[in-house]
This record gives sequence, C-alpha cells and structure tokens, in this order.
Amino acid sequence: MGALVTLDLPDDSPMIALPWIITFGPLDEAEEWEPVVCGPYERPHALSMAEWIVADDDLMAVVEPLLPAVSVEEIRGEITSARTAAADEAAQVERADLYGDYADTVDEEDEEGAEEVETPDPPTEAEVRAGFQRVADLLTSRA
Repeated sequence: MGALVTLDLPDDSPMIALPWIITFGPLDEAEEWEPVVCGPYERPHALSMAEWIVADDDLMAVVEPLLPAVSVEEIRGEITSARTAAADEAAQVERADLYGDYADTVDEEDEEGAEEVETPDPPTEAEVRAGFQRVADLLTSRA
C-alpha cells in the first residue's frame, strides 16, 4: 500500500474549486524513476483516482491544486506566499523543539484524526472527461 499526500482544507475553501493534479512517484528512496504528473482534474476525481492507485502499489501520490496564474506577478506572489508559509512553519517547529518533540506531537495528531474511510469507486472515463470540460471552462473564464 502506498501513501497519499494532499492538503487538508475546510469545506468552504476556494482552493477546492481549482483544478488539481496528481504526481505519482516512488515511495521507496532506493527506487528511482521520473514522477508521473496527471491532470488537471476536479479535486474529488483526483483524490479518488490517487486513492485507488496507491491502494494497490507502493507509490506516493501527491494531490495538489493547480494554480492557473496568468502573469509573472501572480506567480511571484504565489512563490512569496509559499516562502512565507515555509518560514512560519519552520519557526513553529523551532518553538516546538523548545518544549518537546514536534514529531511526537504530529504523530499524536495524526492518530487522533485517523479513521477508516471506505474508498469510493474511482470516477468513470465519462465523468473524468466531463470534469476536464468543467476545468477548461474554469480556466478560460477566469477573470
């Protein structure tokens, strides 16, 4: 069984409506091959397909939003935001190290939130193609 990594978003997050991509790569560091990037998909389709793939294979699947930036300024803004978030997280980890092992805290949080969820059937080809059209409409109508 592989691993699925994605963002934990609130139900009302505007990021849910963005197109999403899946990057499949080796789970084992000893295994070397170029990652496979698929998409864009609607988020539920991306999550479902990734879950089905990693359920049967020792792969890592990263499901993440595709940011449809249309200018260099937008891209730079996203990079700045990502750097700021990384610096904030590093500071949080550093503070946690002062008071205990951050990894222990994260493991406890994961265990508390972990629950067995039944994986729904993956979307059909027709559903994915309809999703492609909605993603294309979203990307071409974005103001």
